[in-house]
Amino acid sequence: MSFLVIDSVTRLAGSGRNRVVIGGSHCGIYAAYLAAKAGVRAVILSDAGVGRDRAGIAGLGYLEALGIPAATVDCWTARIGDGQDCAERGLISYVNGIAAELGCRPAQPVTAAASLLAQAPKRNVKAQAEIESRHRIDGPWNGRVTVWALDSASLVQPEDAGAIVVTGSHGGLLGGDPTTALKADALAALYNDAAGGIDGAGFTRLPALDRRGIAAGAVDAMRARIGDGRSTYEDGVLTRVNDTAAALGARGGMPARAFVELMAMTRLRSRS
Repeated sequence: MSFLVIDSVTRLAGSGRNRVVIGGSHCGIYAAYLAAKAGVRAVILSDAGVGRDRAGIAGLGYLEALGIPAATVDCWTARIGDGQDCAERGLISYVNGIAAELGCRPAQPVTAAASLLAQAPKRNVKAQAEIESRHRIDGPWNGRVTVWALDSASLVQPEDAGAIVVTGSHGGLLGGDPTTALKADALAALYNDAAGGIDGAGFTRLPALDRRGIAAGAVDAMRARIGDGRSTYEDGVLTRVNDTAAALGARGGMPARAFVELMAMTRLRSRS
C-alpha cells in the first residue's frame, strides 16, 4: 500500500479515507479528531515534544477509543510540520495499543511502522461530534481589538486580519513554505513551540511572519497544552519572539496573557 504523506492533517479532507497517513501535525486531540473525521485507516503524527499533560500525544488514546491505530514521530528525529521529513528520517516514539498489536514499536523507522499499520482493517469510524475550537478572549480591548483563542491555526479566517490570534498549533511552517505561516494578516500571533525539535522546526513561523510585519511568539510546550488555544493564552509562557514582537517590547519568559495585552494596548495607543 502507498502511504499518504501530508504536512498537516488540516489538509486531509477526503484524501485520507482508508489510507495510512504520515503527517507533520502534532498528535493532540484536535489533530486526531481531524484524522478520524477524514476516515484514515491509520495515522502517524509528530509527538511535538509530548509537552504538558502529554498533550502532544493525547491523540493516540483518542484514536484508540475509535479503533484507529496510531503512532507518533520523535520530534528530535524529523521536523514537525514536514510530512516528507517525517517519512524519510523519522523514528517512532509512541504507539497506541492497536498499533502495538500490529507490531509497531518505539525507535522503528516511520516507513516500517506505516507498512505494519497498512495491515489494519478498513473501518467505518464516526468521529465524535465537532469539537468547539474557536473562542473569543475578553479584555480591556473589547470592541476595539479582537482576540481569538484557536485550537488550530487552520481556523484563522480572512476576517481575522488585524486581530490577535492565540493558537494551539505548533510554530512550524508546513513543508517549510513561508506562505503557510498564517492565513490572514493578523496584528499578532502565538503558537506552541512543540519543544523546538530538530532543526528548530517548532519556531520557523516566527521569522516568516517578521517578513510580513506580524508580531509573533511561541510558548513553552511544557507549560501550555499543544492543540489548545485557551491553554496557550491561560498557561503559556513565551520561549521565543520574532523581531517584530521584540521591537514592541515582547520577550522570552513573558506570559502569553501579558503578550496579548501588550499587543492590544500598543495598537490602541497607536490609534489615539
